[in-house]
Amino acid sequence: METIERKIKTLQAERRAVIMAHNYTRGEVQDIADYVGDSLELARLATRVEAEVIVFCGVHFMAETAAILNPGLPVLMPDLHAGCPMANMITPKELIVWKAEHPDVMVVAYVNSTADIKAEVDVCCTSANAVEVVRSLGDAEVLFVPDQYLGHYVQTQLGKKLHLWPGYCPTHRRILEKDIDESRTAHPDALVVVHPECTPQVIQQADHVGSTSGILRFCNQSSAEEFIIGTEIGLLHRLKRENPDKIFYPASELADCPDMKLATLEKIYWSLRDMEYEVSVPEKIALRARRPIERMLEIFA
Repeated sequence: METIERKIKTLQAERRAVIMAHNYTRGEVQDIADYVGDSLELARLATRVEAEVIVFCGVHFMAETAAILNPGLPVLMPDLHAGCPMANMITPKELIVWKAEHPDVMVVAYVNSTADIKAEVDVCCTSANAVEVVRSLGDAEVLFVPDQYLGHYVQTQLGKKLHLWPGYCPTHRRILEKDIDESRTAHPDALVVVHPECTPQVIQQADHVGSTSGILRFCNQSSAEEFIIGTEIGLLHRLKRENPDKIFYPASELADCPDMKLATLEKIYWSLRDMEYEVSVPEKIALRARRPIERMLEIFA
């Protein structure tokens, strides 16, 4: 009997499709993908992909970004219900009001935001380049949306006060200070490596802070043998695959994003088979949203 993996690969070849997956997706989804990465890596890849179809395994704003950067190219999601609670914590109307309260202030949007929000900002950033993007703005005053914890981390790195929208990632918020304390007690030789979407209290206890690609790079290069990982638990699949001789512990088993896990092999197959669940962005919004994304990519080339 033909496996689901082989069925996907056969359809993928017929459709001339490329499969992209975020580091937080299911392990089997990462294994079948052509490209696995964080938001910055996948955004870069989306600008130079050579395919007739993109199947994006992640959450909705990521597929929107791929669609914005590839006008006219079908971008499919295996499950359109894969959203992002943090992206939904600010609406375009709320942002417009906030901007009016701070006229002539630069607006930086974490890429974990909807296309409608991106259309209202000056430049986007990811967790991998947020510090560099804000640094590039010099002394300019900045409104930072929607992640208050990433924004707070940027403040601490630059010594610069930002206006922070009170959004956050519920998955990273589940990683608590006591989780780090308990993990260190259980694994005293392990290094603590966390994502900047974590709370300041968790970040203060870390040996290293980085995006998912930054965490991967640090753990790959470190001579340490054990690591406590403070981010969404999907990243542990890739960490273990790339470092079979090292041991990785989740800071919290509760750091499991249900939206990132909605993509399955069966859904990828059905999406390719039926060419359905396409993500599109209205041209008027896409044109405005493309500028801050491209500006981000120019800053962090």
